[in-house]
Amino acid sequence: MPNYRRPKTSGALIFFTVAIADRQGDLLVRHVDLLRHAVKTTRTERPFGIEAWVVLPDHIHCIWQMPEGDREFGTRWRLIKSRSSRELPKGQLRPSHIARHERGIWQRRFWEHHIRDEADFAAHLRYCWMNPVKHGLAVRPEDWPHSSVHWDARFEAGMDLGM
Repeated sequence: MPNYRRPKTSGALIFFTVAIADRQGDLLVRHVDLLRHAVKTTRTERPFGIEAWVVLPDHIHCIWQMPEGDREFGTRWRLIKSRSSRELPKGQLRPSHIARHERGIWQRRFWEHHIRDEADFAAHLRYCWMNPVKHGLAVRPEDWPHSSVHWDARFEAGMDLGM
């Protein structure tokens, strides 16, 4: 079993990238309501703050603010992934998926980065906002419907992030 080295910081700001197994698919935007519901339900049970979020066809980028005294972001991702997958047809299953009762929709792991300072936060916030543009899905960040730019006052205020 892997031995991940994770900072033991509670209340951390963390940038995540989470992907579906079929990186050529558009499952996340086709079923964005299932994902939203899974996130909302999970936040009700295990609160966390959302500083930024963007849903692309095959992956998500987001920045979470974990509560003080809580480092269990892995549990939250497990719940979000399983809840958002329940109503979807199974993906291509390998024996390991069957053994773990997985549906073969999400990549098993996720990428995380603990935010170090304000400049690091600004860079990752900009990354979330600009990712639909980078992938050719929108001309401007605000043209992409599945992004936190639509409710983020920092974007509305024209926060200087070097865009």
